[in-house]
Amino acid sequence: MTNIGDLAKEISRTLSAYTDEVKEGIEKAADIVATDGVAQLKSRGPYREGDYRRGWAKKKTKDGYVVYNKTNYQLTHLLEHGHATRNGGRVAGRPHIRPVEEDMIREFERMIEKVVRG
Repeated sequence: MTNIGDLAKEISRTLSAYTDEVKEGIEKAADIVATDGVAQLKSRGPYREGDYRRGWAKKKTKDGYVVYNKTNYQLTHLLEHGHATRNGGRVAGRPHIRPVEEDMIREFERMIEKVVRG
């Protein structure tokens, strides 16, 4: 009976170590992807310079990371999707957030797969 008990303990210990490894790997991947996302947004946006460009940042939350614009968050939707002008015209949107988001998702999935496979 002790052999079965020892085997169960060893399996439990191994699974616990694997779970901790995967958790650390996912947290590291999230940090890397968020950092890369901020860098891409700073370089790929519809602007050359200014507060909007410099305002991209990441913030760690209890569930992961949030990439956001800390200086001009009000402009993100208007620049991404376009808006009406005062005299009735329209300004076309310049998608710059969605492509970066899609790249971040693909990269995060690839990194998680690599972590899980060991």
